[in-house]
Amino acid sequence: MSATFDFDLEWVIDAIEKRGAKKVGLQFPEGLKRFGPAIAKEIQERTGAISYISGNPCYGACDVDVILQTHVDVLFHFGHAHRSVDDVIFIETRSDVDIRPVMEQAVKILKGDVIGLITTVQHVHKLEEAHDILSRHGKTCIIGRVDSRLKYKGQVLGCNFSAAQVNADEFIYIGSGNFHPLGVTLATSKRVIIADPMSNEVRETNPEPILRQRHAIIARALDAETFGIIICTKSGQMRVDLADKLWKKARKKGLVAYLISMDEITPERLNSFKADAFVNTGCPRIAIDDVAMFKVPMLTPIEFEVVLGERGWDEIEFDEILGGCLFISTR
Repeated sequence: MSATFDFDLEWVIDAIEKRGAKKVGLQFPEGLKRFGPAIAKEIQERTGAISYISGNPCYGACDVDVILQTHVDVLFHFGHAHRSVDDVIFIETRSDVDIRPVMEQAVKILKGDVIGLITTVQHVHKLEEAHDILSRHGKTCIIGRVDSRLKYKGQVLGCNFSAAQVNADEFIYIGSGNFHPLGVTLATSKRVIIADPMSNEVRETNPEPILRQRHAIIARALDAETFGIIICTKSGQMRVDLADKLWKKARKKGLVAYLISMDEITPERLNSFKADAFVNTGCPRIAIDDVAMFKVPMLTPIEFEVVLGERGWDEIEFDEILGGCLFISTR
């Protein structure tokens, strides 16, 4: 088992025994799937329950394996914060890695005095420690409260950066990867420093390559006459009202548009549909992460508004799936 991530197996075992569960589902994001067989083995040895490991992609708490869920007594979804879903238990799988070394590095390259702190659920319990480190270096720290789609102050998702709606000079993102901090940079136009405690590496986000890429995609779609507007049926990504709104806008402009409902949005599944461009109202990462895989432009809803002439090129923003009830906490 991992010495870095806490799978909370004692709690999992207890939950299985209290429920008398005989069939257990296990779902992991890609980076944690490798731990699935060992967890399934321990569950079976200690409870007698049979575990079924989901092999489907898992991009977030919005992406529950609903088919597996219907065939088990309880589904444990690892790596994401709680959403209210029947018979699904979310295990946050927090990291116990020491953030102090990488935070001390990050402080050295800060330029501002007021610093916003953001992270994923794996490190959210370390934000107060990060706050104290910054304070000792004379920085004012802001940990933003979030909207109703998130659970913790300072938490960000790949599609929600409400925690960054604070009056900070710049941000420190505690975590690995570039997508979340890049989204914050594009959403706020602020400098974001990535403090990666896994690799003990500090670096600054650079939004220019992704902006050039997105401008090129929009330019390719300007001459499109037929658009496929995609509705993702995953529970946390389904934005039917937005898709309907975009469809009406396209029709009003004299364009051909049709609505496509699908669970997994892949180039292979879209090959059956003839369109000059697609508009994705599901997970915002698809249009960006998989851009090279699509034969025709894959636009975000905001980019589609640029194509329609309803938004200027300098008004391009990162597509977010937001909730309500935003509050801001400053310390």
